[in-house]
Amino acid sequence: MSLKIRLSRGGAKKRPYYHIVVADSRSPRDGRFIERIGAYNPMMPKDSDERVKLDSARVEHWLSVGAQPTDRVHRFLDAAGLLKREPRNNPNKAKPGQKALDRIEEKREAEEAKKAAEAEAAAAPAEEAPVEEAPAEEAPAEEAAEEKAE
Repeated sequence: MSLKIRLSRGGAKKRPYYHIVVADSRSPRDGRFIERIGAYNPMMPKDSDERVKLDSARVEHWLSVGAQPTDRVHRFLDAAGLLKREPRNNPNKAKPGQKALDRIEEKREAEEAKKAAEAEAAAAPAEEAPVEEAPAEEAPAEEAAEEKAE
């Protein structure tokens, strides 16, 4: 049986309140527990003393027996000075994902194409040649339609 010191949710909908409990790791989050050793009220201001309440003696007892705290409870214990928590470092956390990189690349290519088109339009003065090409493109389509009709 592996013991965990973890949070058990209580309170109403949209008004969470957590009990800090010692439980078997296989039992449900809000289910059976061995002992309640504290409480956590996330609705309180962060600087409030009532936000996290712990029974230090019982926490030390359960840690000596081999209970493992979850990450959130480990943070509370570190803040209370009962346990030392090493800060984790995930350098890849802030990097954008593959889809975001693809979108950025597409956006950049679209901007480059737009700038190239603007530069081309600025380099070549407005001539009548593009206007003449449009009817010329339609004419073969009309001829093809007439051939199909015959």
